[in-house]
Amino acid sequence: MARLRPLLAFLALYAAMYAAFGTASPFWPRYFEARGLTPQELGILFGLGNAARLIAGPLANRIADIFGALRVTLAVCIGIAVAATLGLAAVQGVFLLLIVYLAQSAGLAPITTLADALAAGASVREPGFEYGWVRGAASAAFVAGTLAAGQVLGVFELDAIIWMYAALLAAALAAAALVPEADTRAERAADPVGQSVIGGLRELLDLPTFRRIVLIAALIYGSHAMHDTFSVIRWTAAGVGTAASSLLWSEAVAAEVVVFVLVGPILLRRLGVAGAAALAAVAGILRWVVEAETASVWILALVQPLHGITFALLHLACMRVIASSVPTHLAATAQALYAIGPGLATAGLVWVSGQLYGAYGPPGFLMMAGLCVLSLPLVIGLRERPPSPD
Repeated sequence: MARLRPLLAFLALYAAMYAAFGTASPFWPRYFEARGLTPQELGILFGLGNAARLIAGPLANRIADIFGALRVTLAVCIGIAVAATLGLAAVQGVFLLLIVYLAQSAGLAPITTLADALAAGASVREPGFEYGWVRGAASAAFVAGTLAAGQVLGVFELDAIIWMYAALLAAALAAAALVPEADTRAERAADPVGQSVIGGLRELLDLPTFRRIVLIAALIYGSHAMHDTFSVIRWTAAGVGTAASSLLWSEAVAAEVVVFVLVGPILLRRLGVAGAAALAAVAGILRWVVEAETASVWILALVQPLHGITFALLHLACMRVIASSVPTHLAATAQALYAIGPGLATAGLVWVSGQLYGAYGPPGFLMMAGLCVLSLPLVIGLRERPPSPD
């Protein structure tokens, strides 16, 4: 039973966090609209919220590494998010809603990357611990949270989102106290340069394997930009109905869960990180070429499960590389940079996708396939560093 405690603690943490995200994420625009915000004010609110996340996430992760306090930082940030979420129900007016929402955004920003740093570290220390099981539970919990919120909002007012979100985050806060954390005091003492804000960043960026995995992730994750933005538009124009589009999206999410929990760990053991990343790139090439050529529901139904490879399997490979090749006392900072690199690439590629789709229509998906092709040479020679013997 003692061997299962770390896994159970992380399962509880991820399930609560991602169920909270699923509960609220689709409905925040409706909630703030019901509070009287205009479309222009909604744009300002969410735009500034994203800016707050970009600043607060890396900053909190860097502080966590410097003090060797990932779990404490995670708990503090979740606590801020809980308090700010409850505060949304208590304040009135655009200005106060904006201030409280910014506090909530700042609190939420680092919690997934801090949790990933803790869980990825546990995956190389704890016997029988599979990161994929934890992350798969998170994806399933997100879907469950969204479905539950839809049912609840069919009965109660939009304010129910606040209470569901706060309750689930409070459960995540309780679970955060139970997850294990590596002791990095010796590493931090031996690396005074890595203890400075800039020194730690420079040390990470000097690691060729880390730079390579971030670039691979930026190319392959970024290749999803056109699909995420224009696939339903493309399908609808080709006569695919709303119900079929919903099923196609659900199929992709289901494949993600299956790969995280079942298929991914097996493929990672058999293929290694280089083989897994190469398979993700090839799956992306196939997926986007098909999207460029056809909108047949039956053919799309065959390629949508490739999302489990292009996203979930690649994420497992990235976590394995980061956990095994990045010094433990820089783990949270590494997760922040890993999130920012592909995130910025995707943001830029959303704009590029709009230009391509507007100019060329569905053949624009071939450009996304090209990004996956570019990632293939980077995969050659990619490997994880074996854990050091105790």
